[in-house]
Amino acid sequence: MAKVEYLEKDKIISEFKTHENDTGSCDVQIALLTARINHLTQHLNVHKKDFHTRRGLVALANRRRKLLNYLKRVDFKKYNEILQRLELRR
Repeated sequence: MAKVEYLEKDKIISEFKTHENDTGSCDVQIALLTARINHLTQHLNVHKKDFHTRRGLVALANRRRKLLNYLKRVDFKKYNEILQRLELRR
């Protein structure tokens, strides 16, 4: 499975972190998953019969959905903010 480039990953983490040493909060995880989902979506537009990648994409989307549901339950204001920043619709 294709991974997010390290430079892009560092940029995403620095943009969404909540404190200096934050690398695993919900915001950061959702942003990283969104970047990977966007990358795989572009890949699947070219390689339409790559069903192994499609299965991985579905798994990533489900993981992101679970994290978004958790964030919605815990902090609704932050949930709405992350949806707007990542331009996700729910």
